Amino acid sequence: MSKRDYYEVLGVERSVTEVELKKSFRRLAMKYHPDRCPDDPHAQEKFKEAKEAYEVLGDPNKRALYDRHGHAAFEQGMGGRGGGAGFADMGDIFGDIFGDIFGGGRARQPRRGADLRYILELDLEEAVFGADKEIRVPTLAACEKCDGSGSADGKLETCATCQGHGRVRMQNGIFSIQQACPHCGGSGKKIANPCKACRGEGRVEREKKLAVKIPAGVDSGDRIRLSGEGEAGPAGTHPGDLYVEVNVREHAIFQRERDDLFCDVPIRFSQAALGAELEVPTLAGEVTIKIPAESQTGTLFRLRGKGVKNVRSGHVGDLICRVVIETPVKLSKSQRELLEQFEASFGDDAGKHTPRASSWFDGVKRFVERVTS
Repeated sequence: MSKRDYYEVLGVERSVTEVELKKSFRRLAMKYHPDRCPDDPHAQEKFKEAKEAYEVLGDPNKRALYDRHGHAAFEQGMGGRGGGAGFADMGDIFGDIFGDIFGGGRARQPRRGADLRYILELDLEEAVFGADKEIRVPTLAACEKCDGSGSADGKLETCATCQGHGRVRMQNGIFSIQQACPHCGGSGKKIANPCKACRGEGRVEREKKLAVKIPAGVDSGDRIRLSGEGEAGPAGTHPGDLYVEVNVREHAIFQRERDDLFCDVPIRFSQAALGAELEVPTLAGEVTIKIPAESQTGTLFRLRGKGVKNVRSGHVGDLICRVVIETPVKLSKSQRELLEQFEASFGDDAGKHTPRASSWFDGVKRFVERVTS
């Protein structure tokens, strides 16, 4: 099945700005993250599709390549343990092709190690206030025995296949094609005495333990780059980077939207009718809010400065409390009798005490008359 257009995947126009692009991706990431949609078998695929699209369009260089060549720009060099981080350089692709055909070009240069991605799960409090976390990352690390060289004694010898040139010529009828030497990878040298610990690779599999400082105010989708903490590269090359991607767990009380926090505050109908003062939680401790008399379900109370401090701008959001009136349950006999007396006290004037219900019933009555007439 052919891939969908990356702009279509993220639901944006081709002229989208970087800021709008990130907003769209974060919205999709929150919507389809597997932890949020455990019962949706398609959520994980949609999440991966959105992430792959953002990895390309979120990088100016990759986006320029995609705009010119579409998906074909990344058919080589995709994948790897970086989860899409190892896109091939277009100059190298065309250089290898035309260099091989016409006999030119240079020996293939060793690349750096692959970038890695680690998804770090955080509680809301950790994301809001920051935290110091320790993570363990399985990776390819430089072999300590040979210091990453792959050689037991540090000695190299000239490759016997290409005689040190790094390239070999293949004859096919009238055509003579030159390509990188398959035995030395184009370097022209071979290890004389391979290291036994890494079998001459210069890298070994191991688990790396790292300390990560999480800045206050991060949100799901934010990434922290740890330079040089990715996979070790081939001998003589630099390691890749590690990208720690944040995913904030759902909270039992608060929901986060950008820098604001939201929470429901349940109250009894008597408190809503008469008014009350309530203690409500914030991430920094409890505060008192005053509920005016005759408050209705859905009434919002904004506590300014009780939200999240933005990790980039420093702006502090608000806490928005939504009143939810609960119907009392498990009433005693005396309580039920009091409520019956209370209901009976309305008499024929009940409409003026319940304006929303009265207007709703009036609307229903008019609708029924129109339908039946």
